[in-house]
Amino acid sequence: MSAPRRTKVGVIGCGNISAVYLQSGQKFRNLEIVACADIDLERAKARAAEFKIPRACSVAELLTASDVEILVNLTIPQAHAEVSLQGLEAGKHVYGEKPLAINRADGQKVVKFAKSKNLRVGCAPDTFLGAGLQTCRKLIDDGWIGEPIGATAFMASHGPENWHPDATFVYQQGAGPLFDMGPYYLTALAFLIGPIQRVSCSARATFPERTITSQPKYGTKIKVNTPTHVAGTLEFKTGAIATIMMSFDVWAAELPRIEIYGTAGSMSVPDPNTFGGPVRIKREGAKDWSEVPLTHGYAENSRGLGLADMAQAIVSNRPHRASDELSVHVLDAMASLLEASEQKKYIELATTCVKPKPLPLGLLPGEIDA
Repeated sequence: MSAPRRTKVGVIGCGNISAVYLQSGQKFRNLEIVACADIDLERAKARAAEFKIPRACSVAELLTASDVEILVNLTIPQAHAEVSLQGLEAGKHVYGEKPLAINRADGQKVVKFAKSKNLRVGCAPDTFLGAGLQTCRKLIDDGWIGEPIGATAFMASHGPENWHPDATFVYQQGAGPLFDMGPYYLTALAFLIGPIQRVSCSARATFPERTITSQPKYGTKIKVNTPTHVAGTLEFKTGAIATIMMSFDVWAAELPRIEIYGTAGSMSVPDPNTFGGPVRIKREGAKDWSEVPLTHGYAENSRGLGLADMAQAIVSNRPHRASDELSVHVLDAMASLLEASEQKKYIELATTCVKPKPLPLGLLPGEIDA
């Protein structure tokens, strides 16, 4: 097999999530990480040294770098739209961490501007491209549980301030459990069931203030400026109905991550914040749940898989899977859930999306389909 064309990538934002992305140039055969940047240049230099990235530079230098084809935007959520627009203005394709933006208007602005420049925008999460959710999609497509008619999606914890080095941004607009963790669950549901048509919701912020108990900001108080317990209903265009709860207010729970209920059986979906399994089904007439062997690769932590897919899609002139259309739809769903709570009514989504095409069987490690 001939070596694929290696797309040159620059990373802006060298914080907590950057490590796994900076490994992508070593993991995926079609990527080459050539530079990283941060508003704190010393942090960028440290990451470059850690992952043997050729150079660390300022944000301005990376934006104007002639050898960077795709900009990876790993800034805080409140800066996602601004930095993505800067990258597009500089003539670069952009792939960013979730969410695409903290509101619909900014998300649509990014997508519209990209189209005007004939550039691509991609957005995490890309966990739906991992072995676990790809296996779930194959089982659904092959009819193992019949037609999906309902689902549940639960994320219940007490927030990240006990482990994250700086969780302040998590409790601001554009984050909270819905915007921080919801993209994993909503993207998984859109991939497995399809686009959402309308939503209803109730939401609250239980604790007005949080205390960081991790280092290096132990004892710092965080003012909470976003709902931290969100309970909603999703109605899909297929007619399926899902219950969703995203919470940073729960001390303990034994809820499933995601379950999908079909006309011929039920499916237990693995944690959508991971790439692996287990995948379990219980079909009509069965006494017990059965674990299904994973059908696809990328069961380990493979963040950057969506970036590699987008790079290959650009070269092959095909749609990329972690697309702007999908991320805008997920953003619309999240914003609509909060609006439904505020307005105490159903909200019809203004967007839709096509279910991303599954990955083919048999891909080798580091390989992406053309």
